[in-house]
Amino acid sequence: MAEIEVLLPKMGESVAEATITTWLKAVGDTIEEEESLVEIATDKVDSEVPAPADGVVTQILVEEGDVAQVGQVIAIISTDGEAPAAPAAPKQETSKTEAAPAPAAANTAPAASAPAESAPVNFANADRFYSPLVKTIAKEENLSMDELNSIEGSGQNGRVTKKDVLNFISSGRTQAIVAPTAAPAKPAAAPKASTGPAPKILSSNDDVEIIEMDRMRKLIAKYMVDSKKTSPHVTSFVEADVTNIVNWRNKIKKAYEQREGEKITFTPIFIEAIVKAIKDFPMINISIDGDNIIRKKGINIGMATALPSGNLIVPVIKSADQLSLTGLSKQVNALANKARNNKLEPDDIAGGTYTISNVGSFGNVMGTPIINQPQVAIMAVGAIRKKPAVIETPQGDLIGIRHMMYLSHSYDHRVVDGALGGMFVRKMADYLESFDPNREF
Repeated sequence: MAEIEVLLPKMGESVAEATITTWLKAVGDTIEEEESLVEIATDKVDSEVPAPADGVVTQILVEEGDVAQVGQVIAIISTDGEAPAAPAAPKQETSKTEAAPAPAAANTAPAASAPAESAPVNFANADRFYSPLVKTIAKEENLSMDELNSIEGSGQNGRVTKKDVLNFISSGRTQAIVAPTAAPAKPAAAPKASTGPAPKILSSNDDVEIIEMDRMRKLIAKYMVDSKKTSPHVTSFVEADVTNIVNWRNKIKKAYEQREGEKITFTPIFIEAIVKAIKDFPMINISIDGDNIIRKKGINIGMATALPSGNLIVPVIKSADQLSLTGLSKQVNALANKARNNKLEPDDIAGGTYTISNVGSFGNVMGTPIINQPQVAIMAVGAIRKKPAVIETPQGDLIGIRHMMYLSHSYDHRVVDGALGGMFVRKMADYLESFDPNREF
C-alpha cells in the first residue's frame, strides 16, 4: 500500500503551530488532490489544508481541537484506494451519528414537507455570513431564511458550506422544523461550540448576558495586552490639509472605476504617503530582537481590516514601495475583499513591517492605535472633515473651507524617540498636503 503523509504546512512568518478545527473528510472517505482535507486555525488566520494526492483517508492523527506543529504528520492518505483498517470504523461512525441528529428526528415529524411553501430567502435579513455559492443554491432551491438559519454549519466559525446545504436538501428539508423542537439537536452541537456562534448564558434574573469570546477575539485580546506590556507606547498627532486629495479623487473616481473595474479609496493614497515617509525615515521600518535592532529592507504595509464577525485582522501589502498608486489600490481592494469573504491565507497577513488603521471609516477624528508586534509603529488616519482653516498666500492669509484630517502615530519609545516619531508623522502630512491635484492616474 502506497501511503502519503499529510504534513501541517508552513503558514507564514512566525507561525509555528495551528489548531485543528474541523476535519472535512473522515477515515475511509475518498479525496482528490488539492481538495480541502481539514480546516485549521493559527494565531493569525483560519485556512484549509488541501490533500497532496488522490486517495483514501486511512488515518487521522490529530483530533479536532488539538494543536499540531508545523511539519507534523496530521493524517495518512492511501493512494491505492484501499479502505481503512476495521478498528477505525466505529470511531468515525460515532462521530457522524453525533454530528447529524436531524435525520433520526425527522422520522418523528412526518409533516416536514411544509417548508417547500416558504418564501424565498432574503439575505438582507441574514444574521450570519453565507458564501455566494450557498446563496445561489438557496435561491435556486427556494429555501426560506428560517430553513437556512436552521442548518448547522460545518465550515470554519460555524459557516454553512455547499455540502451542508445539499445534505439539508437531500434529507427532505426537515431540519428547519425538527431543529427547534427535537431535544437531541442541542446536545449534539456542543462539541463544535467553539467554532460556531458564541454561547450565551443568562443570569438568574435575566438582567445580564454572559457571552464567551470566540477564538479570534481571545487572540486579539492577548495580542493587545502583550503589545502594551512589550512596548512603551507614545502617540504624536498632526492635522493635515487633504483638500487636494479629496478634489482629485472626486474628479477621477468615475473614470478610474470605468477603466479599472473597481473603486479607488483614500487608503492607497495614505499608504503611498507612508511609504514615502518610511524611505525618508527608515528607522521606523524596524523590529527589536533582544538588544538588537532589525532594520527591514522591504516595506510591507499592513492595513487593519474589520471581518464580518466584527473581529479585526491585518492583511499585508508586500513590497508596497514597488507599486504604483493603481497597484496599491488593486492590492487594497483585493485584500479587503478576501477579508470580508473569509478567504485570507496565512501568507496574506505575514511579513508586515508597518501598519495603518483607518479609524475615520467609523467616523472617528483620531485614535491612539496599539502597535502590531513585532513592528515598532502604527498610523491611525481619522475622518476627513470640512473645517475653516487659515490659507497662506503671497498676498496674505485668509480663511477658507478645507478638508482636514488628523494623523495619529503610535510608536515604541524603546527605539523610536519623540523626535523621530514626530518627524515621521509630520513628513507623511507634508506628502498628503503636497499631493498634485492635476496628477494623471
